[in-house]
Amino acid sequence: MLFQESETIELKEVVVDDIKKEIIAFANCDGGKLYIGIRDDGTVVGLDNADSVSLQISNMVRDAIKPDVTMFLHYETIVENGKNVVAVDIQRGTDRPYYLASKGMRPEGVYVRQGYSSVPATDTAIRRMIKETDGDRFEAMRSLNQDLTFEETQKEFVLRKIEFGPQQMRTLKLIDQDGLYSNLALLLSDQCVHTIKVAVFQGTDQTIFKDRREFNGSLMQQMNEVYDFIDFRNQTRATIEKLYRTDVRDYPEIAVREALLNLLVHRDYAFSSSALISIYADRIEFVSIGGLMPGIDLEDVMVGISVCRNQDLANVFYRLHLIEAYGTGMGKIMQAYEGMQEKPAIETTKNTFKIILPNVNAKHETENRTASRSGTQHTISIEKKLGDEEEKILEYVRTYGSITKNDVVGLLEVSASTAARVIRKMVKGNLLEQNGRARNTHYTITE
Repeated sequence: MLFQESETIELKEVVVDDIKKEIIAFANCDGGKLYIGIRDDGTVVGLDNADSVSLQISNMVRDAIKPDVTMFLHYETIVENGKNVVAVDIQRGTDRPYYLASKGMRPEGVYVRQGYSSVPATDTAIRRMIKETDGDRFEAMRSLNQDLTFEETQKEFVLRKIEFGPQQMRTLKLIDQDGLYSNLALLLSDQCVHTIKVAVFQGTDQTIFKDRREFNGSLMQQMNEVYDFIDFRNQTRATIEKLYRTDVRDYPEIAVREALLNLLVHRDYAFSSSALISIYADRIEFVSIGGLMPGIDLEDVMVGISVCRNQDLANVFYRLHLIEAYGTGMGKIMQAYEGMQEKPAIETTKNTFKIILPNVNAKHETENRTASRSGTQHTISIEKKLGDEEEKILEYVRTYGSITKNDVVGLLEVSASTAARVIRKMVKGNLLEQNGRARNTHYTITE
């Protein structure tokens, strides 16, 4: 028999560490044969103990290659020119990409066959293999990054007294049957690569920027930080007529909450572009990447029909009591504006979904400015309405003189991150003043 290397044949004189790369490359491509005991030029040198060599390769494969590829390997000892040669037949695997466990699912760990050599796969090739194996659903595919941490998501689960251990992560589909993290896990991890860009504009167009931020990290972290960013700018207008005072925020809180959750849960994460939130004087626009799901019209969404793009992500938000099981978000947004002249609007394109929330106080501000210019007196004051949390903190400071973050954690029975957000908000609102640094940081009432 004439032995010659090709796209499907690899020759090795002895067992070397590179054999793992050859097996991975064949399993990731169209399969092939690996002969041990034959030099590169086709000379048969043979093996002293063929069975030992087969066992050695089997152990290497079992310990060093992920996912398990052993079922796609067949070992045979053949005799050529009176010498023993081990032939390893490698079939194309069904759980591609296969990779070196020590390197992970990255180019330096994934190999493919190119001509007569086994070479590192490109990121594009790795993603293609994942898609062919796992299907088209982004959240269910294996994550390219397997070095993930979940500090922010863990805090969210602890806050709601819900377990978040390995078993729960498997149930929620963050971890697959091979113990690998899915893209859902990537979205909830501190290493999430998707972001939300928020911009604040002066007036009703994009001529002048007042502020802009890009929020990253776990979707849970983005959810909390973006909401706080918007909430701080969601002013309360107090209108006084005779003895009656009416407090109205620019945007109903429930509408902001539902629009933000819709942007997070229904976004198409197969696109790398950031989701966008634009805050104008008269409206907020939430632009999510990914249009309506096939077969669904805007009218269907408005009556409560929900076809979720990210079913597993939605299930996580449902478990955390952030959303309900059925498509009630749009209904809640519309209900929040019930009795108001301005109504929310929804616009869709092939690849975007936009929710527009009108500022319910914008018209009153315009009328007030017009009335002031004409000499008509209206008493319209603008102030920030204190919530229960702020009142509790201020009462504590009045009693004890100052407060720390740990004091807020115990007082409000919230997580450290939530306590920090509340304090930061009160400092920005000139309700509290920071004193000291690091461990000595404490807060007093602003003079």
